[in-house]
Amino acid sequence: MKLIGLFSLTFLPFLCLGAKRASEGRFEEYHARSQTSAPLRLDDASYDKITGAPRNHSVIVLLTALEARFGCQLCREFQPEWDLLARSWAKGDKRGESRILLGTLDFTDGKGTFQKLMLQTAPILLLFPPATGNNAKPDGQPIRYDFTAGPQSAEQIHGWINRHLPDGPRPSVHRPLNYVRIVTVTTAILGVISILGVAYPYILPIIQNRNLWAAMSLITILLFTSGHMFNHIRKVPYVAGDGKGGISYFAGGFSNQFGMETQIVAAMYGTLSFATIALALKVPRMADPKKQQLAVFVWGGTMLGMYSFLLSVFRVKNGGYPFHLPPF
Repeated sequence: MKLIGLFSLTFLPFLCLGAKRASEGRFEEYHARSQTSAPLRLDDASYDKITGAPRNHSVIVLLTALEARFGCQLCREFQPEWDLLARSWAKGDKRGESRILLGTLDFTDGKGTFQKLMLQTAPILLLFPPATGNNAKPDGQPIRYDFTAGPQSAEQIHGWINRHLPDGPRPSVHRPLNYVRIVTVTTAILGVISILGVAYPYILPIIQNRNLWAAMSLITILLFTSGHMFNHIRKVPYVAGDGKGGISYFAGGFSNQFGMETQIVAAMYGTLSFATIALALKVPRMADPKKQQLAVFVWGGTMLGMYSFLLSVFRVKNGGYPFHLPPF
């Protein structure tokens, strides 16, 4: 027995050294493959080999189901991002300094692995930390990433990898130039510039039209002074019942308002605005004195009626207001 124990102690360092060299050779083999084809395409046997212990490197495997018969839309949407991340990693880590391998295991090539892991959904990303060395994980269990928030970008997965692995070289994600998008945007910009150049003589008078800007300004002022934004923020009802079987168009109090009330107030303000503009600009230009006098009475009466109606609405909002203006 003593002889057997002495024999075991003698050859134990050589056995450990052999296991370490086997792990190193396995990493070098798959790292060399990733330089020509990234990510690594795995099957059941290569999955067991690349993730098996002893392992002094990290492995990240995407378990997916890309064939159309499986109906995994999320798998097909995420695959280009995963391929981009793997290619960027292989290109930026040609010497293998990060000690990380990235691979893909499709369901058609790894049914045994899916059954062994009892997976019912895809895609799933598994990160296997080193099993030996300074950064080894004691339990040896992989870290799982579930795509509960939908397809992720290559940059998001890159950040997740950085959070779960120790400090070291991390190649960044390099997206290739989208030449189709560049040509499309350039063509669209040139087309817009050409259209503007041709239509400039016709558009400029419209842009410089003071009446147009005055109308737009007036409409904007009426919208905001009548409480349009208040309705959108508070989600107020359009009208409400008055408790007697009828409809109430005005809400009591200054902190309440109905949608119909906003439209009525905007119409009153608009009518008052047009009456003021007509009295200030249109009526003085009339050549016929009788028509001018009639216009003054019409627009003046309109202003009186609108102001009277406006004060009556104000009394509804504030029941203690003592003043009124006939006829309302």
